[in-house]
Amino acid sequence: MKEIVAVLPNIRSLHNVGSAFRTADAAGVSKLYLSGITPKPVDPLGNYRREIAKVALGAERTVPWEYARSTAALLKKLKKAEYAIFAVEQSKKSIPYYTLNPKPYALRKVALVVGNEVKGLPLGILRMADKILEIPMRGKKESLNVSVAFGIVVFRLVYNK
Repeated sequence: MKEIVAVLPNIRSLHNVGSAFRTADAAGVSKLYLSGITPKPVDPLGNYRREIAKVALGAERTVPWEYARSTAALLKKLKKAEYAIFAVEQSKKSIPYYTLNPKPYALRKVALVVGNEVKGLPLGILRMADKILEIPMRGKKESLNVSVAFGIVVFRLVYNK
């Protein structure tokens, strides 16, 4: 992939946001887009939020980010800019993340979308995705923490050429 950006709609936890910043830095993600209720790394007065900084370890200051009120409008903008949209979610249309054939996307930009800790991604966002990727679960729990899921899938995209 030429470039990977991440879209984080409606993430509730400041710690998950901090973890996403740190993982984005480690994986070489070009930009994080925060949308909906996802907390920004700075408060309205421009002060860095301690809870995010504690986990991000400085990545909140170095990874470019942008806030978008509407996730759907943002994804439309990214599609127009020729990004392939990959959503991480369990769905009837999802495929195991490790089965994604990267060849058709090798020269494309990719936007990786991970959703809310409880509700995941809404159907309208899933319909906008070019591919829905899921992490198969073998245990009793149905899902992973959103920041862990983001890390697994983003590194697969980075290193599966």
